[in-house]
Amino acid sequence: NISQSLVNLYLQNIFVINPNDIIKKIETNKLIEKYKITKIYPSTIDIKLKKTNFLAKLKNKEQIFVVATNGKLLNSNLFNLELPFIFGNPEVNQILELKKIIDQSKFYYEEIENLYFFPSKRWDIELKNKIILKLPKENIGNSLDHIFQFLKNDSPNIIKIVDARVNNQIILND
Repeated sequence: NISQSLVNLYLQNIFVINPNDIIKKIETNKLIEKYKITKIYPSTIDIKLKKTNFLAKLKNKEQIFVVATNGKLLNSNLFNLELPFIFGNPEVNQILELKKIIDQSKFYYEEIENLYFFPSKRWDIELKNKIILKLPKENIGNSLDHIFQFLKNDSPNIIKIVDARVNNQIILND
């Protein structure tokens, strides 16, 4: 699509092409996360594109969207993806921040079935093995690492809920 939108630039002089025209066309595509434009004189423009990744599905205003790592919401009808579903109304930057914390923890994002966001700005995570992790508002990364260590050492098949909302404590509900 981007190549098609830039067709009118093919026969123009490289000295008169405005880079902002190219940038505008690239940034309208929601599937692009990063790009780099380089003029190679005398006659070439090199454009490198990096496609965005998909994080989760989110219901917003009665429509389901896919949240991308570039911070944009994409129409979910275009994609048939196995992604965690987000319940609640977080802002995209809150989703991206949680993903970054999970990636820095010992958990794998692929283990997550659902994410629950509460008005208090707190998250719960439901894993694919049906264990629910209740996270605090702060120090989420430390809590995730403590939960990981606990689940690794204990028998997780009898645990249903791991509550780490209280500092330095893990509370279990089965």
